Amino acid sequence: MRGLLPPLLGAAGFIAFWQVAVLLRVADPVLLPSPAETARDTWAAFATGTLAQDLMRTVWRTLLSFAIASAIGVPLGVALGARERLYRAVEFVVDFFRSTPASALFPLFLVLFGTGEATKIAVAAFGAALVILFNAAYGVMNARRTRVLAAKVMGAGPMRLLTDVLVWEALPQILVGMRQGVSLALVIVVVAEMFIGSTDGIGQRVINAQMLFESGLMYGAIFVAGALGYALNLLFLVIEKRFVHWSGK
Repeated sequence: MRGLLPPLLGAAGFIAFWQVAVLLRVADPVLLPSPAETARDTWAAFATGTLAQDLMRTVWRTLLSFAIASAIGVPLGVALGARERLYRAVEFVVDFFRSTPASALFPLFLVLFGTGEATKIAVAAFGAALVILFNAAYGVMNARRTRVLAAKVMGAGPMRLLTDVLVWEALPQILVGMRQGVSLALVIVVVAEMFIGSTDGIGQRVINAQMLFESGLMYGAIFVAGALGYALNLLFLVIEKRFVHWSGK
């Protein structure tokens, strides 16, 4: 309960600030509805099933793109990290595309995959994979030298060293990369739903509500996307604490 109190107080403070802004009419009521109106419109959209369906489509696209990114980024990052010179040779390419805004890559992926579902998943998987690969590679390269040397002294070969020492040493950093990757995948998916010929998803719901001046639903969809990102981040924090308890020791 003590751990829940600060987030609840923060949420209550944000809602109170929002309500005060509405009462002071800092913006047109059409553009800034009250928290109660936003909650009512959001609940109505859930009751009809439209917002729930959009949420499920966004979750599905995010998890699928994240799964693809992890399947590529983790083993490739570990392999490159185990050969530091090889990673340094491709580091520029990784950092260049990792630093490039995903929205700038939409035209490229539209050319490659068309305007269908594959484009949204591919561009999100690409962005998330680079983050995961980067963290996995640096996790391996920053493995504690004492443990690596101890394994070598005890006769561990390259493959045994990789599987029994380096991967476990890198696992905390890999999970950090996966946590960042799933958050990035969600962001890219939502933006892609706004601009790449989508008929469903949270991003499409936000942009449609904005064009129709359904401000309550627009804010509600934004908060739903934020709650989804927060929940995914929280899930990975729990996994990190549960399965990599040796981190930093």
